[in-house]
Amino acid sequence: MGILNVTPDSFYDGGQFDESGKALSRAETMLKQGADIIDLGAMSTRPGAKEISEEEEIKRLLPVLRLLIRNFSETPVSVDTYRSAVVKACYEEGAAVVNDISGGRFDPGMVIFVGKHNIPYIMMHVHGTPESMQNHPLDSDVMDKITAFFAAQINEFRAAGATQLILDPGFGFGKTMQANYTILRRLGELGVFGYPLLVGISRKSMIGKVLNVTPEDALNGTTVLNTIALLNGADVIRVHDVKEATEVVSLLKQLHNLRF
Repeated sequence: MGILNVTPDSFYDGGQFDESGKALSRAETMLKQGADIIDLGAMSTRPGAKEISEEEEIKRLLPVLRLLIRNFSETPVSVDTYRSAVVKACYEEGAAVVNDISGGRFDPGMVIFVGKHNIPYIMMHVHGTPESMQNHPLDSDVMDKITAFFAAQINEFRAAGATQLILDPGFGFGKTMQANYTILRRLGELGVFGYPLLVGISRKSMIGKVLNVTPEDALNGTTVLNTIALLNGADVIRVHDVKEATEVVSLLKQLHNLRF
């Protein structure tokens, strides 16, 4: 899954692709490098991020989404949002997947809309909100909290009619450094739910703080952790750097004859 942020303030690539032409060119590059899905986001959810209005989020998303659908009609586009009104606007324009950092907790309408249309839905765990999530992050009890969260939310979405679920433990979203590495080490335990697992660790602080590097210098660390994630059960990796991620997948396929 290739990340395409049309935001001015994302932690790594904020402002780089916030014009339609630049965004289209970036998507084309990622697809040539092997991306299977384009994940389109218009509101930063980095720690401390402030909300924008639904209207502004839709205004940023729709022009780029329309270009992607028009030019790459065979490629599924995921919309990274936790608002059902935004999902509705994008679904009507051809978006194929919903990527919700709140797992349905921030907007009750999300369960209703996703269930009604049975849209492929990425259910992420977050502790708190983007603005507050690092105030009191989860630590030693992180796996118990994530497991309980998924159990409850899966039941709620299935009751509403949603069956195409993908689970994301939410690296960095309200977790301590140690908790993030606990999740990575024990990722396979989440396979008990029987749904595909998505991992998003690309250039995050769990890499930078260990290696003492900025996000700009965290590519090598990202590649290492993506490799570990795939070996530990990840089915999808969400990345800024598609070429390097595709190479990881190709090498693991060759080594273990795995099917991703």
